[in-house]
Amino acid sequence: MEYKTDIDKLRHTCSHVMAQAVKELWPEVKVTIGPAIDNGFYYDFDKKEPFSMEDLAKIEKGMRRIIEKKLPMKQSSMKREEAIKLFDKMHENYKVELIQRLEDKEVSIFHTGNEWFDLCKGPHVEHTGLIKGFKLLSVAGAYWRGDEKNQMLQRIYGTAFFSQKELDEHLRRLEEADKRDHRKIATQLELYNIYHETAGAGLVFYHPAGAMLRKTIEDYVRAQHIQRGYDLVMTPHILKGKLWEQSGHSQYYKDNMYYFKVDEEEYAVKPMNCPGHILIYKSKLRSYRDLPIKFFELGTVYRQEKAGVLHGLLRVRGFTQDDAHIFCTRGQLRTEVVSVIDFVFAVMHDFGFNDLEIELSTKPAKYIGRDEDWETATRALEESLQQKKLSYHINEGDGAFYGPKIDIKLKDALGRPWQCATIQCDFSLPERFDLSFINEKGEAERPIMLHRAILGSLERFMGTLIEHYAGAFPSWLAPTQVLLIPIQESHVSYGQKVKEDLQSQGLRVIIDTRNESLNKRIREGTLKKIPYILIVGDKEIADHKVAVRRFGVGDQGSIPLEAFVRGIQEEISQKKS
Repeated sequence: MEYKTDIDKLRHTCSHVMAQAVKELWPEVKVTIGPAIDNGFYYDFDKKEPFSMEDLAKIEKGMRRIIEKKLPMKQSSMKREEAIKLFDKMHENYKVELIQRLEDKEVSIFHTGNEWFDLCKGPHVEHTGLIKGFKLLSVAGAYWRGDEKNQMLQRIYGTAFFSQKELDEHLRRLEEADKRDHRKIATQLELYNIYHETAGAGLVFYHPAGAMLRKTIEDYVRAQHIQRGYDLVMTPHILKGKLWEQSGHSQYYKDNMYYFKVDEEEYAVKPMNCPGHILIYKSKLRSYRDLPIKFFELGTVYRQEKAGVLHGLLRVRGFTQDDAHIFCTRGQLRTEVVSVIDFVFAVMHDFGFNDLEIELSTKPAKYIGRDEDWETATRALEESLQQKKLSYHINEGDGAFYGPKIDIKLKDALGRPWQCATIQCDFSLPERFDLSFINEKGEAERPIMLHRAILGSLERFMGTLIEHYAGAFPSWLAPTQVLLIPIQESHVSYGQKVKEDLQSQGLRVIIDTRNESLNKRIREGTLKKIPYILIVGDKEIADHKVAVRRFGVGDQGSIPLEAFVRGIQEEISQKKS
């Protein structure tokens, strides 16, 4: 792994220091690998007994001793066969396996002073004393080399900085991120559940509040696509295996797909929507006058993700994409890419995301199609970004197997990036499926196909929204926009009339008539983060008003019901955050 920044080098060094401390405490433990990662580092260990949080404190103490010594990080080399013998003698079988996989005649060893050494290419910082602030954060399971058939290891995660102040700020952000964890908030707000034992891992069950949040997003997304000239389509969830062979998914994506047989013929649950949209395109003869053709579907797909990577709504096995495919001419390509970019920025603004990052991913090692088409597609994507005067990062070799792509990441309230929108340029599938249109000369010509999603996965986007707003959604998104609380039994009749009035004007309202104290009902409504709580009693009934409490603000006083309706409807129509 290549480390270009000083902070990556520091964290890589810290992973070595941690491994040394672990070996000093538990000499029988076997070490594997310990890279720097985003915001920290980890090291995987083979240890019979699980690490406890008390163990992490012991390891940190040992690390401080090593850091205080300011031990230099020195590199040496060793012949491959000698290194195998050395690590085999030390019973470090994982290191032996790593060396055996290397083709180099010599291997690189890094020494922490004269106290410890590890198989490593580096680079590292000059000495351990440069680690001024570090913290071990958690322990998780991890299979050796990421293969679930291999030994389960223990992975210790940590982070490190050049100053204690930077570490303290990072830990504060982590604490805030933990408070915003969508899994915790979803439980508090009763949005969804994943019944791992009874139904299966990575499969989402939306409870009423979560289903309403999702419906609100879906209604918005459909309306936005219709306004922009997309045609709505719907395709089956299962398709013949031969279709996936023709598309190339069986060759490049089969490990992530679910296959089964019907009447002795192989079928697959769709992991993507593109082949279905292609069949609709092929259903009749197309003219250049018809192009661009834009098919849109809220398509539910299923992918065989490994259990170890599943994470709430952010990584699931069944999810819905706001998926569209645009069939266009070469002359229309850049215009359509620019149009999608504008679409993404408009939608993200409505959801309250105005800080976006852009990546352009190029041809991977395994790909289909002609090199000249890849060059044309990549150039079209890059020129579109340049036309919009947008800054972007080139991600070499990370394109889809069928074409280059633009990925747009949003940043949430904590500045964390989340992958959502994607625009993928594809010359290959139109070729594989023999797609054509009749051009101006009356000749058959091959269209170009753009795969694109604005939100990406609805599940992941919902998880992002939950964490961005910490569950306190703006009025237009909130599953329940108004909670009505009649103070006493005699006020219920008026409360019900207010509820019906608000519902008739399109607002999502519930009423709490339980025989509980007013304070308890207000407190519970506040915990549900409902934007508005309306309280009605004798005074409100007499004046045809409602006493308003706004989430995060508090008591707003009593106002006429009509004035409240005007205010909240303005919020909703303007999608105020």
